[in-house]
Amino acid sequence: MNFHGKPNTFVSQVDLKVSNLERSLIFYQNVVGFKILEQTATTAKLTADGKTPMLTLEQPARAVSKQRNTTGLYHFAILLPQRSDLGRVLEHLIQLNYPLGAADHYVSEALYLQDPDDNGIEIYWDRPASTWDWKNGEVAMATEQLDARSILAEGKGMQWNGLPEGTIIGHIHLHVSDLNNTEEFYVKGLGFNVVNHFGNQALFISTGNYHHHIGLNTWAGEGAPAPSENSVGLNWFSIVLPSEDARKNVINELVGMGASVKEEDGVFITADPSGNRIQLLV
Repeated sequence: MNFHGKPNTFVSQVDLKVSNLERSLIFYQNVVGFKILEQTATTAKLTADGKTPMLTLEQPARAVSKQRNTTGLYHFAILLPQRSDLGRVLEHLIQLNYPLGAADHYVSEALYLQDPDDNGIEIYWDRPASTWDWKNGEVAMATEQLDARSILAEGKGMQWNGLPEGTIIGHIHLHVSDLNNTEEFYVKGLGFNVVNHFGNQALFISTGNYHHHIGLNTWAGEGAPAPSENSVGLNWFSIVLPSEDARKNVINELVGMGASVKEEDGVFITADPSGNRIQLLV
């Protein structure tokens, strides 16, 4: 099933603020495997297939380091087409001796790393949806030890040539200040469904019974403030709605809830209660 296409609502692009664009481009090309699609002196759009923008990097004037205990990005997640692709990535990162974490989440297998500005990145593949365990409307997810040897064996003998075609943004995971008003915003306002509660500090939401298009947590602290405007970290992310009518309905719902929706250069932008900015695309 296509969880990142119509009729679902899903995350498609992420825009990050970085402190040094040149340094970040070296990382995102040589370590992660993106290609440059467009570049200016202070911005760059990155792609996996040479056509579709996935990640934008922006270097603001007088950028400051990422602030602890603030809302914003926990990680953005790059979804690979095949398990063998993950094997090639893992072998590549081992050869670079790049620090990383790893986990088996039942629904997926994942690698974790940080960019030079401490922005979190997940690189993962999904197990077949037919193997996911659903009970009472929630999908079973956990953090278990990854079978790295099996993954490496699957990618053995295949050269790493960057991110393969078919790679997309699979999900985004955010620090928020309060789960109750955040859940209302994303569920009532944007139309997502809660598919997993992780205690009382995190929840996962999706459309179309995906394991999650967005993760939300209060691990930076209840009531955590938003970072400063020129802090490195998340600038915005985009969600794609299935139709223009669906976007109109979402905008009406958000405005009715008291959320701000602005149009900037033909793009509708809102922000969740923690200040995480979202582009509403069709």
